[in-house]
Amino acid sequence: MTPSHVLPKAKMPEAAMVFAAGLGARMRPITHTCPKPLVRVGDRVLMDYTLDALAQAGVARAIVNVHWLADQIETHLAARTQPRILISDERAKLLDQGGGIVKALGALGPDPFFICNTDAFWIEGPRSNLQAMADAWDPDKMDVLLLAAATANSVGVDWPGDFTMEADGALVQRKEGQVAPFIYSGFGIVKPELFAGETRDAFRLAPTFFDAAARGRLYGVRLDGLWLHVGTPEAIAEAEAAIARSKL
Repeated sequence: MTPSHVLPKAKMPEAAMVFAAGLGARMRPITHTCPKPLVRVGDRVLMDYTLDALAQAGVARAIVNVHWLADQIETHLAARTQPRILISDERAKLLDQGGGIVKALGALGPDPFFICNTDAFWIEGPRSNLQAMADAWDPDKMDVLLLAAATANSVGVDWPGDFTMEADGALVQRKEGQVAPFIYSGFGIVKPELFAGETRDAFRLAPTFFDAAARGRLYGVRLDGLWLHVGTPEAIAEAEAAIARSKL
């Protein structure tokens, strides 16, 4: 029998942590009355790009954390059947992504799971990026596997990248003052063991990535297609123009 903490290679994770609790400060004034995950871009709201990708890949359940304007998000999700939605309620206190995972660990289960932002998505290339991640996952050498997009070709990027990538896929954190060729796309696979024994209730997720990189346990898969980041009101039109070009 395969140990519960090991995800067999090429098996799709059954669960995803979907981050929808943020305040969306950079998207103001839109987010004064509309939570960022429900901002419309093209024919869908942002979080539906994420959830539709999970459903298409066959991910069974999505744990969605909520805080800011949570009622609107819950109402939007009420009719969705794929993936099955479980709400992680953070109305009382915003826990950031790390704390959000810890709160939801019981629902996420004992096996590696997807982590998913809701302010970015991609126009798919010839292969499924989520399947590519599942195919690349190797629990013997990885604690975290990130979907990495090309800095230069992505839409809505206003920072100098996040990582360089070694020939074997290992990710190395960008050094200060340099430009890195890859950006964290907002999607990854992580082991729940990384959060075992965690006592903090609210903390950022990025240091977990950097700690894994320092141990040689952070890897990446190159995103196939075009990545779009929608972090500001101005980025909405830029993303919609990219979507329109992809349909030509």
